Amino acid sequence: MEFSLSEEHKMVQDMARKFADQELKPRAAEIDQTHRHNDEVLRKMAENGFMGVAIPSEYGGAGMDYVAYALILTEISRGCASTGVIMSVNNSLYGFPVYTFGSEEQRRKFNTPVASGEAHGCYGLTEANAGSDPAGMKTSAVLDGNCWIINGEKKFITNGNIAKYAVIAAVTDKTKGYKGITQFVIDLEETEGFSVGKVEDKLGIRGSGTSELVFQDARIPKDAILGDPGNGFRQMLTTLDSGRIGIASQALGIAKCCLEESVKYSKERVQFGKPISDFQAIQFKMADMATRIDAAELLILRAAWLESEHKHFEKEAAMAKMYASDVAMWATVEGVQILGGYGYVTEYPMERLMRDAKITQIYEGTNEIMRVVVARNLLGKR
Repeated sequence: MEFSLSEEHKMVQDMARKFADQELKPRAAEIDQTHRHNDEVLRKMAENGFMGVAIPSEYGGAGMDYVAYALILTEISRGCASTGVIMSVNNSLYGFPVYTFGSEEQRRKFNTPVASGEAHGCYGLTEANAGSDPAGMKTSAVLDGNCWIINGEKKFITNGNIAKYAVIAAVTDKTKGYKGITQFVIDLEETEGFSVGKVEDKLGIRGSGTSELVFQDARIPKDAILGDPGNGFRQMLTTLDSGRIGIASQALGIAKCCLEESVKYSKERVQFGKPISDFQAIQFKMADMATRIDAAELLILRAAWLESEHKHFEKEAAMAKMYASDVAMWATVEGVQILGGYGYVTEYPMERLMRDAKITQIYEGTNEIMRVVVARNLLGKR
């Protein structure tokens, strides 16, 4: 069994690590405090191929696999979790379904500008009453001649306030339950009847926008459908499976940054005449962090490899997302404890890491839902 990365994977990981250290870490606190992403940084990321890692080059992407995607996103999130989630949405929640389910024309029109960094995408799934249970979806799409008329509101949509393009899920046949859900890919700027609603003020990942998408008799072209009518729910599940590798990678990056900061601080902080790194209580915390981080990384790389090999990865992606996010939340709480009072103030990054970690246990499937997914696979109830 080969555990080492390929030379290509080592190269892109090193490139992303250097980018994070040079471009993101120095700006992460400002991005968090101003609630604003850095356009110049995002442009540079696109130039490096980070906005379409697994999208083929003919559609503006880098043409790499999901192992490369996980490695790059981990490093970007280690530098700045807010920037990491913007990258994640462009790649997995938006880019993946367009490339996987879209027509050749849709790929060229909607993948290329986002993968090349000309614009951002978003994924309109969640609603006020449709989070873990998409059956509660109220957004509707009714065919009217050569157009679909969409009505409804999407909530908690990452990139929603900056996106030009969106994949939107809507009910096209209320009588068919899950089989009545269809997905569309649209240009938001060209959609009359669309507006950006409330932009949320969040606990963490504050440098990425999270907003409502409001559709009031919004007319979109008849050919905006991704795939066939009624296949939206199946597409959503596949998209979320892929996206969970991204969330796991975000969480891993946060946890790795936490460990780095804990080790650095413990060597510098002197109490009772010696660095606190000499105390076994501190050593044990960091040893546990390192062990759990390594375990999370192995779960992530396994899931990413399975996806790259076009093998079934639903259970493995759920495990990776669930475990890595739990590790990130646990590690950052421990990190705050190691830093003591300094862990609680914005002078040091630890409190930001703790705030950023929490969402990874919630979005793209709560960790309770992840356990349901794993259990269903074990019991043969997929």
